[in-house]
Amino acid sequence: MKFLVKLAGDGAALPAMASRTSILLAGLGGFLAIATVAAFTDYTASALLLGSFGASCVLVFGYPDVPFSQPRNVVAGHFISSLTGLVSLAVFGAHWWAVALAVSLAIVLMMLTRTVHPPAGSNPVIIFLTQPAWGFLLFPTLIGAVVLVVVALIYNNATRTAKWPKYWF
Repeated sequence: MKFLVKLAGDGAALPAMASRTSILLAGLGGFLAIATVAAFTDYTASALLLGSFGASCVLVFGYPDVPFSQPRNVVAGHFISSLTGLVSLAVFGAHWWAVALAVSLAIVLMMLTRTVHPPAGSNPVIIFLTQPAWGFLLFPTLIGAVVLVVVALIYNNATRTAKWPKYWF
């Protein structure tokens, strides 16, 4: 019965809404970042766009001050999660339990390295669905994440009074 009571939650109030300016700037930042990555994809004819980058933009532009949104977390989180997915696919094959194991290992490794970036947790799933070659680690994962961070670095410092990032390493 205690467990069922817990399901009702704490009844806490919703968090305060961000200002309209912050909301619009976050949306514009996400647009610019994905547009830049997508444009580089067209220009270089190399895949740089990853589905989880959209969720990365929510954090990097909507909540830039939290640890999950720092460059170290964005780049290393995506890299570790994609590497975990690729290794798991190669070692275990495309099985339902292997993708679950890959996601759990990615979570553990990001937590151990203090590079947790929640959107990156979907990278092993993307890898198991698409079954890419090892080059996926470089294109789109690493290069795409770096481009996203560069856009965020310029944009967040141009549109906010606070410095971004809070830390690098």
